Amino acid sequence: MKDERREEARRLRVDPGLSRSQLMERFGVGSGTMSEWLQGLEPPAWTQRPNAKDDLRDRAIEMRHGGCSVPKIASELGVSKSTAYLWTKHIPLDRTPAEREERKRRHMEQMREARWEPHRRARDADRAAVGKRLGELVGDLSERELMLIGAVAYWCEGAKEKPWHQSTPGLQFINSDPRLILLFLRYVEILGADPAQLTYRLSIHESAEVRAATEWWAAVVGVPPGRFRRPVLKKHKPSTVRRNVGDTYRGCLIVYVPKSSRLYWEVEGVMGGIATSGDRWRAARM
Repeated sequence: MKDERREEARRLRVDPGLSRSQLMERFGVGSGTMSEWLQGLEPPAWTQRPNAKDDLRDRAIEMRHGGCSVPKIASELGVSKSTAYLWTKHIPLDRTPAEREERKRRHMEQMREARWEPHRRARDADRAAVGKRLGELVGDLSERELMLIGAVAYWCEGAKEKPWHQSTPGLQFINSDPRLILLFLRYVEILGADPAQLTYRLSIHESAEVRAATEWWAAVVGVPPGRFRRPVLKKHKPSTVRRNVGDTYRGCLIVYVPKSSRLYWEVEGVMGGIATSGDRWRAARM
């Protein structure tokens, strides 16, 4: 008799698909007995309620596959650690020792970032304030001030006369900093050079984006790329570890001032005056 009732309960569970409560009421049995009778049968679809956290569970599984720990998953999804664990316990955090080491490395980096980020923000804010204050202090440069600064910049970065070469060189200035390039252009204009006569040349590693760098420098100095001479390409050595790579690497710009031997004398004279001013300073201190 019991088996007949069990078989009938199982049949009704499948068709028309009665719920457990309906079956228990129909046969007058408790939950334990009904569970035993229905063992192995899937519940009817209409009795399965959608879980409001299904999307969170899917996200937790995705994060776990991405190498996130249970506490991190729980924190980001706003669930308890025990819930996050139940959702992801079937997924091992590290499949290999290498993955374990990589996860530990990422964790240490995150901890370091969290510790130092406030200090970096404060430092950057302080640096911006100092730059703004002193930048405003400079104001507009007089022609004399620009001549002194320009001469020093050229003597540091420009081509100079060599003891083994008798002829006086023209002005050739090379730098990777666009601010110094623009300073030099202002300086040679004060010296009387015609901006339309200047020529430009890119010096860059052959592995870089030469065309993009040329166009970038052309925009900086305000001339068409056609004004540029053929670039100087530095041979790429794969064995050398270089840090000046990527989109921000644009090489150096060389600025040529034609027929500028006499202008070179003027730069030399200004530098001589700056150097001898130190003699007067030392004499005043003695």
